[in-house]
Amino acid sequence: MTETAGTHEAWAAALRAHGRRVTKQRLAVLAAVEHHPHSPAEHILAAARQDLPELTAQSVYVVLGDLTDLQMLRRFEPPHSPALYETRVGDNHHHAVCISCGRVEDVECAVGHAPCLTPSWDKNARPMTIQIADVLYQGICQDCQRTQKLPSTSEQQEINKGE
Repeated sequence: MTETAGTHEAWAAALRAHGRRVTKQRLAVLAAVEHHPHSPAEHILAAARQDLPELTAQSVYVVLGDLTDLQMLRRFEPPHSPALYETRVGDNHHHAVCISCGRVEDVECAVGHAPCLTPSWDKNARPMTIQIADVLYQGICQDCQRTQKLPSTSEQQEINKGE
């Protein structure tokens, strides 16, 4: 069995477990997000249309919303960007976004368990039990550092030590 067939079977089983029908639209959207993680809906639509040319934008938005509600997809919204989607769900990872080109990379949780951060409540706050902390790192990727001739992270650390 190919990896794609196994993945489709897993998605089909998950859809059925959530009481959803297994449709070619849902499978096309899941495959598009799997192959193009951290993509906005428009890119997912274009990718899914490679396999399903008759797919409408409205169908993609409905499927993305439904699969996100089912927690089969994760939706996150970096600043100055449309919502992005990925199939990596159920773990405690974060994202790093290049502020120059917009590239997004997954970042493992620094602590290893949720939540990654523990809030410091002020005396007037009504504390709550935190279940997850969504961390977004913003920086400049290595490709942009090279093309813009910016110092690398290690070079910047050396500069900061000298100050």
